[in-house]
Amino acid sequence: MTDKGVTREEKIEEGEKIAKISTVTMVFLSLIKGVIALISNSLALLADAINSFSDIFTSFAVWTGLRLSRRRPSDRFPYGYYKAETFAMLIVSLIIIFSGVEILRESIMSFLNPEVTSHHILPLSISMASAITLYLLSHFKKKVGERIGSQSLVSDGKHSMVDVYSSALAFTGILFSSIGYPWAEVLAGLVIGGYVVKVGLGFVRDAVLILMDACIMPSRLKEMKALVEEIPGVRGVHDIKMRKSGLVLFGEMHVEVGGSLSVEKGHEIADIIEEKVKERFPDIETITIHIEPGEKERRRIAIPISKDEGFDSMIEPHFGKAPLFAIVDIGEGGVEGIQVIENPGLKSEKGKGVKAARSLLDNGVDTLLVGKMGEGPFHTLRDNLVEIYRVPRPISIREAIDLLKGKSLEPLRSP
Repeated sequence: MTDKGVTREEKIEEGEKIAKISTVTMVFLSLIKGVIALISNSLALLADAINSFSDIFTSFAVWTGLRLSRRRPSDRFPYGYYKAETFAMLIVSLIIIFSGVEILRESIMSFLNPEVTSHHILPLSISMASAITLYLLSHFKKKVGERIGSQSLVSDGKHSMVDVYSSALAFTGILFSSIGYPWAEVLAGLVIGGYVVKVGLGFVRDAVLILMDACIMPSRLKEMKALVEEIPGVRGVHDIKMRKSGLVLFGEMHVEVGGSLSVEKGHEIADIIEEKVKERFPDIETITIHIEPGEKERRRIAIPISKDEGFDSMIEPHFGKAPLFAIVDIGEGGVEGIQVIENPGLKSEKGKGVKAARSLLDNGVDTLLVGKMGEGPFHTLRDNLVEIYRVPRPISIREAIDLLKGKSLEPLRSP
């Protein structure tokens, strides 16, 4: 989970601080383990020292990537420098693989040319102290990395857990060697080296997928689609894309809205979508929303009429003066039914049209066919995303619906 109240710059700064602490710790552990390994001829401790030494470059690469990702976007890098953090993750992964291969090589050489380990107490002590220190450091790095959304810091934290196992294996190998089983150190070295290579290959895969803009979170796309489809005025969502760049995400989507909506209303819906998406997913840096007109599979159409004669009823030219409204339901198979309701605003002294408009909203109307109407009812319906089409002359309901199906009616843009 990420902290919503913390800025991205503060998160990166915190990540840099942890990477620096990790680097200093690794330098100290690597030097002391390496010196003691050479003094005691301990293969297991030497393998552990090589592995820890690689962490110096790992933590430095993570720090460098986080440092670069703080730079502001420029003309040359309009999307920012966020992928520097992912590139650092790739370097980290390659270093991990190299250190694993080196450990395997040293283990095989020791098997072919065995040497007796001396002074077991010192190697045992330092390997145990190393395991405890690295466990605390690993937990801390993973916790901070998950909080700030840093994949490279999380990966570095996981690699530190590999170091914990490495030190624990080294301790076990040295312990068995001290009681007369020298092959235990060789075995510990081989296990450590193989596991390190496996972890490194996994990190390489993750880094390459991110650098190639692969979709690494399909479940989030489904969640985002469901969120946007619940927003009023949205008829459909498709072509959702998301790519990770360092600590942040960039996305885009195509959103279908009513064909008669104004540019201003479409822009308003896009703003609402962006706000809702960023609220749910705070690690999204930018979401590009393409608004396009969509076709409804179902419609609930209101038509003002002067007299109820079914589909042959003639349209009343003025919205507010109509005594009745015909409501026609149209589905995928065509017209499904018609009902007629009274205009509740007809007998009102003020706000006739607005009362009529609210009545249509209460009846779930999403489309209106009308000759002319006043400002109040027009904005009441448009603000609730009802599509309004102008009927140019007095015609029957049947003719009006045929014109709507044939896309021969123009949207009413103003009262």
